Amino acid sequence: MVQLYNLHPFGSQRVVPCRQEPAHFCCGQDVLFVASTAASCRMEVFAVRDEGRCEALGSFATLGPVLRMAHSSAGDYLVTIEEKSKVTFLRAYMNWRCMSAGSSRVCVRMVGHKMEESYSKTLKEQMSVVEMPLSDPPLCISCCPINGDLLVGCKNKLVMFCLKYLVINQNLTVLDFERSLILHIDNLIPAEVAFCARHIAITTELDVLILKLELVQQSADRTEQCAQEVSAPEKTVDGGNPSTHTLQLELDEFIICQKPVELLGEESKLCDIPITLESTELPTEDTKHFQVQYLLFRRFTPDQSPFGFCEETKLHSLQLLPVYQTAYEETENKRELLSLFCFFSLPHVGYLYSIGKLIELISTYQYSEKSEQAVLTPQFLHVITSENLQCFTVRCSAAAARDEDPYIDTTVKACPPVTLDVCTLRMQLFIGPRAICHFKNHIILLTKADTEDITERRKPTRRMLSRKADRIKSRTNSESEPGWNLYIINTVSTIQLYREMVDYSRTYENVKTESCIHLLSEAHLLVRAAIMDPHFLKSDEKQELLKAFRESCAFLGDCYSRFDTKDYHLALPYYRMSGLSVTEVLKRLVSEGDEIQTYDRGLIFYLTHSLNEDMNEELSKESGNKVLQIFYLADPVQLPHILCTPCMRNVCPLTAVKYLQKVEKMMPSVVLTLTKAFLALKMGDLIMYEHEMDSYKETTLACGFIGQPRLLRQRKGGIVMPTEFAVHLKEMQPGLLVAATVALHENNKIELEEADTFFKMLCSNSENTIPQLLVDFWEALLVVCSQEEILQELLLRVISQYVLRISRKQLPETKPLKTTQDLINACNHFGLIFPWVTAIMSVGCSSRRDYNEDISKLQSLLCSQSINVASALPVLEALPEADDVGLTIRVLCNTHLGKYEEALDQLLPRCPDAAVLYAHHELKGDKQALWWNKMLPELCKRTRLTGNDCPVLISSLKAETLSVVAMELELRDFLSLLPEDGTAAFFLPHLLHCSQRKLLT
Repeated sequence: MVQLYNLHPFGSQRVVPCRQEPAHFCCGQDVLFVASTAASCRMEVFAVRDEGRCEALGSFATLGPVLRMAHSSAGDYLVTIEEKSKVTFLRAYMNWRCMSAGSSRVCVRMVGHKMEESYSKTLKEQMSVVEMPLSDPPLCISCCPINGDLLVGCKNKLVMFCLKYLVINQNLTVLDFERSLILHIDNLIPAEVAFCARHIAITTELDVLILKLELVQQSADRTEQCAQEVSAPEKTVDGGNPSTHTLQLELDEFIICQKPVELLGEESKLCDIPITLESTELPTEDTKHFQVQYLLFRRFTPDQSPFGFCEETKLHSLQLLPVYQTAYEETENKRELLSLFCFFSLPHVGYLYSIGKLIELISTYQYSEKSEQAVLTPQFLHVITSENLQCFTVRCSAAAARDEDPYIDTTVKACPPVTLDVCTLRMQLFIGPRAICHFKNHIILLTKADTEDITERRKPTRRMLSRKADRIKSRTNSESEPGWNLYIINTVSTIQLYREMVDYSRTYENVKTESCIHLLSEAHLLVRAAIMDPHFLKSDEKQELLKAFRESCAFLGDCYSRFDTKDYHLALPYYRMSGLSVTEVLKRLVSEGDEIQTYDRGLIFYLTHSLNEDMNEELSKESGNKVLQIFYLADPVQLPHILCTPCMRNVCPLTAVKYLQKVEKMMPSVVLTLTKAFLALKMGDLIMYEHEMDSYKETTLACGFIGQPRLLRQRKGGIVMPTEFAVHLKEMQPGLLVAATVALHENNKIELEEADTFFKMLCSNSENTIPQLLVDFWEALLVVCSQEEILQELLLRVISQYVLRISRKQLPETKPLKTTQDLINACNHFGLIFPWVTAIMSVGCSSRRDYNEDISKLQSLLCSQSINVASALPVLEALPEADDVGLTIRVLCNTHLGKYEEALDQLLPRCPDAAVLYAHHELKGDKQALWWNKMLPELCKRTRLTGNDCPVLISSLKAETLSVVAMELELRDFLSLLPEDGTAAFFLPHLLHCSQRKLLT
């Protein structure tokens, strides 16, 4: 892996025309603040224009020499730590831009001071200095880039000031601060602090602690109580080990150092650094209350250096870097924090952590020599050493992309990994770099050369970064001669550096595969970081960046397609992100006329997944034939499947058959045979078609369609369309078509609703008309279906169709594939038709002969126990009760529902002989009481009324009813049931049988 790419991230440089030697400097939104050394105690302000041109806005005096300074973009204020008479002061400079308008008026006020109306009128036209007194000297400061709150580090504590916007009147809003929270931290002297989105990072000389203030809404009267509740468990962490109160203990000339340690997440509570929160806000109804969450603790030791023991080993350049949600048009004016990163550095090693749901070290930076200072940006890490300005790549955009979309590493999207090796883009020579800061696309660099360095600098062999710098060597001030300079260095545009990376990657294309992928990944992350910048929407390079992003995805897709790497599968998501069509990808990768070209796994993986998806793209005949050649050489097993994809509609069938015949000799299969039959139909070769279809039994062919459902149906514009093969089967082998569709459904290759649409389109039926072939499919599915929910749905569908056709006397347009007897034999959901049903139907008219099959299937379904009659009743009621069909259906329904008396009431008046058959079939077990309570009285009554004119009633009364009752009842009970006006001779045999049965028992 190449560790140093000698690219050119630095463009032109310009000298900032400072009047005094700079001691400290920092950047604002579009300005540069430069604090001079102790001699003058002035702050110079420069506007930074295009290409780093500086324009002096003015200057103002400070109270004393500036020790620390920071600018807040939220509120646009400058905060400093200044010293005067060995006393340090914390001051904030508000409304400083009025200097550029020529105003020299300054007002100084204490923080929280109530401004009178007369006094506030002048605030709009003058700079305001806010003094913030502290009980302990301030040591370090940091401003939150999101809300402008200020964090001040003092010995053993941190003080947080909230930025307030005070509305004086309609035309004037004044900024002020409110001391809101104090974090008491025992035995800790902060060297640096960083503050962002309620995350706090603190470093001492060798310790790093990262915290998060979690907001808890509490009422005012509970604030004090809750503060104690939060701080108490924190104190117990330290209470168990008093020896840890001192991190470094000096005993005589010996120094005892703590062991190096790294604690992440919940474990960082074990760092034994107790924190107590003290709220200093004035209580209100919704007083903000915070509790502390420990995120990271890391302790280093002086000997943790690859260059051996170093007495000057200490941490520097602490920074919290926010990365925002990718900007979209609808959220142009909103910046939503997406990820947060923390950087800190030892003299020879830098550490970059991701601070989010997961706290992890994502990059470690090894410097070639001792570092002086470093500054992190979303795209680069800039580090200064004694002689160099170095530029390293960072992984912030890769981590943020995964925070934005946790599912980014799929077949649809991808991003270079966070673990990608870091590399140096540039090591630029400078003489005596001392301090560095960064904003937008500028780096501000302070250099201060010793006398020998100045002599060395004047030699013609030592040149600076850009020839532009040589033209600006003349100084406006003789004080610049001693060897210090403040430079504004332009970093080149993202597009320009991206182009250089891409060009440079080509040098490794044929010799170092991993280096080529690495550099293209760097280019991709560079563009991705630019797109995530909050100012992206307003950028002049917006369209170029989006184009570069797609192009970088295409380049990475090419790499993973051409090179034999373990991550070859990434070709698919990168090509998808590039927006290239399959045809365009083929043109990029496949050489015309090259018959011996080899094809790697990445290309095959991409083509297999892309072609197997239901896309609207159709390959040309030439491109399709090229795909056939690629798969024949690289993965012949996939050839039948590729030929069935919608993309390959235009491929030459004859050429495809030739390839398949070659493959068949090596690895025959049912899918391959079906594919050849499919192509034979396209060519109109029915002889070849029949030959292929006769190669296997019909059941085997039906199962073969499971391996490739696209032989029967394909999607076009999101709609399922039957293929030519399906149309042919519908006409010639409908049974095979139905069997194949059932197999597809049972193997989760087609949904029930999808099958409905398929058959309707195949039979050219309207949405509301059910073709017979679809009913055949439902009936066939009932035979194999085991899921209760689908089963009831199918039963309801076929019943509805039977009822519809019976009530409308409508014949099916094609002959049903299965008769009632076929279904009874094959499926237990169709039951044997009861004798009493047959008895009723035997006296029916001959006019229903044409749709007898629907009637018998309906009756067969109701003669089984599978149907839920209650849900089917609304459908079944469409049949008229006066009809014999309606009678059987209603009696069957009543029987299912346990309404046997109602069923008998329906049968006795209209078909008494069927009533007796019904009673024999249904009135068994606990239902036999109906024989003597219902059947016997009714038959006697009807026989008496009709006399000898009703032989059916008499015979049924004699043969069935009286015999059954005599067998079941006691003699006394039997006698009580007999009618008083009956003929003794008629009942005598049954009475004798009943009494003899009693004597025998």
